[in-house]
Amino acid sequence: MPTAAIILAAGKGTRMQSEQPKVLHGIAGAPMLAHVLRTADAIAADRCVVVVGHGAAQTAAAAQEYAPEVLIAEQEEQNGTGHAVQMAQTALEGFYGDALILYGDTPFITPETLARMVEKRTEGNAIVVLGFHTETPGRYGRLMVDDDGSLDAIIEAKDCTEGQLMVDYCNSGVLCAPAPLLFALLDDVSNDNAAGEFYLTDVIALARGRGLKCAAIACDEAETMGVNSRADLAAAEAAFQARARAEAMENGATLIDPSTVFFAFDTYLGRDVVIEPNVFFGPGVTVESGATIKAFCHLEGCHISEGCIIGPFARLRPGAELGGGVRIGNFVEVKNAEMAQGSKANHLAYIGDGTVGKDTNIGAGTIFCNYDGVMKHRTEIGERAFIGSNSALVAPVRIGTEAVIASGSVITSDVPDGALAIGRGKQENKPKLGMRLMDRLRAIKASKS
Repeated sequence: MPTAAIILAAGKGTRMQSEQPKVLHGIAGAPMLAHVLRTADAIAADRCVVVVGHGAAQTAAAAQEYAPEVLIAEQEEQNGTGHAVQMAQTALEGFYGDALILYGDTPFITPETLARMVEKRTEGNAIVVLGFHTETPGRYGRLMVDDDGSLDAIIEAKDCTEGQLMVDYCNSGVLCAPAPLLFALLDDVSNDNAAGEFYLTDVIALARGRGLKCAAIACDEAETMGVNSRADLAAAEAAFQARARAEAMENGATLIDPSTVFFAFDTYLGRDVVIEPNVFFGPGVTVESGATIKAFCHLEGCHISEGCIIGPFARLRPGAELGGGVRIGNFVEVKNAEMAQGSKANHLAYIGDGTVGKDTNIGAGTIFCNYDGVMKHRTEIGERAFIGSNSALVAPVRIGTEAVIASGSVITSDVPDGALAIGRGKQENKPKLGMRLMDRLRAIKASKS
């Protein structure tokens, strides 16, 4: 049976106190909507529809950035979750499989849980709802389950009787049903309730009224965490990081102080990677097996091969591609540059827009002068070259294989293979002048005191 995902992402999120649509606030380096889209991709949804509303253009653009094939539907007026789902009907015209209703502000529902819902649907249930047990049911709708285990109704908290409020089995909002049936039931939903809205949850009672069987399955409450405020956002970030750290260690990485390491939503670590304290991963980082990331490093958009040693206090920016055994030391920044196997830059260097050949040494204080104020230019360094400390390589420029750059040089033209390049003013010593100069300065200072 094919499956479609309908992701509701139309709400403004007033409690966020933000001009940005709620679902675009970030968790682990990506909008929370992107986490939901990744889940839809993980279950191989045949179609995915994002229902946008507040900040529609911005939300749609973000959705299509992370999932180019996604379909967009707009809910111009927010009239409840049932109305929001109806907005996806045109995008799903001709689709006869199951529809999964997901939420752009509930980013932690797992693919495994959704797979269980789809399986439960195939067991003769017209609709399957995802629930959870909680000690603080509060504002959540309550799942009313019959003695035979079937789901009889979902009652919104504001519409519950005193007895119904005592039920601790709560509705997550996530629902699975055949798309044609779902839209047919929504046509009969009324807004005759305390909020004057069209509730998606009313489809359960309508289905039961047609003699259809409904069911609920339970998941861990942590999966259902929704984000409605900045405090919720911080809690969601903490939850993601706790899970990511645990998974990293389970998969063979060593985190010396896990609570100080922050991962992005797509960080990949190989086995036997060692991560020292206070390391931050932005999006798009791959670290191959056996690499070591020392303390206080910031990494984003980079690929680190086996056996590399990075840091401490290093920064790898997007486009940094490091071959096996590369060493990047303290206060070194690499951006949009490839460093081949065995090359190293151990101290205080900027390597931007360039290539560095195998076994080449980049001395302390070396910079790639890649920007002329308008355009970026590349620096190419061959294999086994030696770049002396405090050198400035003014791009575009090529340093040949086994070439040597004298310390303190400013290199503005290509250096042939094996050549020694010296690009600095000739040193001149003035006997005794330094001593006389300092004596004069001390005298001036004394006269002013």
